[in-house]
Formats: sequence, C-alpha cells, structure tokens
Amino acid sequence: MDNQQKQRIGSIIQAIGTVLSAYANSPNRYLSTTFLDDLDVIGNALQATGNALIADGQEPLTLSRIGNEVQAVGNTTVIAGMITPFEDRTKLILNIKGNLLQSFGAGVVLGDELEDEPSLSKAINVISNILQSVGNALQALGGKYKLDHPYGDQQYAETLNFVGSWIQATGAVLSTL
Repeated sequence: MDNQQKQRIGSIIQAIGTVLSAYANSPNRYLSTTFLDDLDVIGNALQATGNALIADGQEPLTLSRIGNEVQAVGNTTVIAGMITPFEDRTKLILNIKGNLLQSFGAGVVLGDELEDEPSLSKAINVISNILQSVGNALQALGGKYKLDHPYGDQQYAETLNFVGSWIQATGAVLSTL
C-alpha cells in the first residue's frame, strides 16, 4: 500500500471512529450504558488506528505527521482511562489529558496546513482541523467540569462532551471528504 492510500484509508477509519464515539456520547434511552461505553472504546481505537495510518503515510517528518501521532497517543490515553481498573478520578484525568492531546495534535496539523499554498482542499483541511481541535477541547472542558464538580450538575459536563464529540466528528468527516 502506498503512502497516499494509507492516508486515505486512515482518514476514513478515523472518521468512522469519531462518529461512533460521538454516537456513544449522545443521550440515548434505548441502548445500555455498557454497550455505549464499549462503542466509545471501539470508536477511540478506530480514531487511534486512523491517525496512526495517516501519520505513517506522511513522509518526511512534518508537523502533520507529528500532529497525527500526537492525536493517536491522545486516543490511546482516552482508551486507557476507559479500560484500566483505576479509580474514577484517575480515569477522568486520563480522559481529559487524552482529549487535550488530541486537540493539541489537531492544532499541530493545522500549523502545517497553514504553510502551504492556498487551495480549496487546504481550506477544507484547515476547517477540519479547527473543528477537531475545538471539539476535543470542549470534551476536555466537560471532563474538567465533571472533575471539579463531582456532586454538581453533571448535565453541563455531558452537554460539553456531547457537543464536542459531534464537532470533532464533523471535522473528521469533512477531512475525509
């Protein structure tokens, strides 16, 4: 498989993962919490895999490659927070840090996109990375609110996570197109 194919397949896998994760973080009365949690793990695993494939298809070492690698590490950190047998506070901290890493990674990729000659595809990539960075930042803010207000109104934190998830998914899908 050549580098361009790796990037294309990685982009599709990442987009599928962000949509699955966003759906898992949406209010749902019909599916069990366990099923939605498992779907979120699968979504983050697909995102990590997709970002790793995109990075692997980028040569030489560029800001885009580094940014995609950082995003993959961020997804892996989120997964660690979901599946490891830590106390809830530690799991939440891993989730926050993983989302911040993803946001930072998208920002690093954005820096590389801004250096190139303007074109429609570059503009779409810029918008996509802005959406992904903002979406992950909102998810991290939701987690931070939940961490700081464990007995407060959790609806605010859940709303930030929900909105951030779908903003990120919109950016990933836009990037794939």
